[in-house]
Amino acid sequence: MAQQPQPDKRILRAQIAARHIQGDGIEIGALGTPLNVQPYARVKYLDRHSLEDLRKEYPEMAQRALVKPDIIDSGETLDSIPDGSLDFIVANHFLEHCQNLLGTLRTHARKIRPNGRLFYAVPNRDFTFDRHRPVTPFAHLVQDDRDGPELARDQHYLEWASLVAQLPPGEAEKHAAELKAKNYSIHYHAWDARALFDTMARAVDYIEFPGFVAHFELNLHEIICVLVRTR
Repeated sequence: MAQQPQPDKRILRAQIAARHIQGDGIEIGALGTPLNVQPYARVKYLDRHSLEDLRKEYPEMAQRALVKPDIIDSGETLDSIPDGSLDFIVANHFLEHCQNLLGTLRTHARKIRPNGRLFYAVPNRDFTFDRHRPVTPFAHLVQDDRDGPELARDQHYLEWASLVAQLPPGEAEKHAAELKAKNYSIHYHAWDARALFDTMARAVDYIEFPGFVAHFELNLHEIICVLVRTR
């Protein structure tokens, strides 16, 4: 019997991108899976590490081709990107790594022009190693934004060590402390499809985003969400 081809998350990503991504923009954290865009989209790649340091950070990707970043910067703050200078920002499997999600969305919204797009793919908790974790409530995101994410950092690392690494008490605390000391980029937050839909809808109001959620769709083990700035 012929082996069935495996589903490829990049196909739907590219189809949605063809409708929304054009002009000049950036992709954050592309690593080995940059978004496939049309010729009318011009992309620069941004990451917090150089290609050499990415190789050290992700030894499990040693055999994969990784995108060389054009810009070294934090994808959460985008300090090197002028406000209103981009037509789009792409950030796939990035939002869950943001310690202050709402602050990041506010920054991204500020960096794009009117009619600009924010294109995100986010892991669906139910189909990833996050499946044992509770979904992140919106009130927690508000606390991160108002009081600073440092207050919840210990909790995040311990939850990761306990529910993702599934270490017993004692070992979990030790592993969490080691990850925190290295500032290792875990999934600070987790959502299923219902929780992410609620989060993005409420975030638009909370950050006073000058636009709307234009696309929300399940894509295998992830969820794709596109926001459009209208003014």
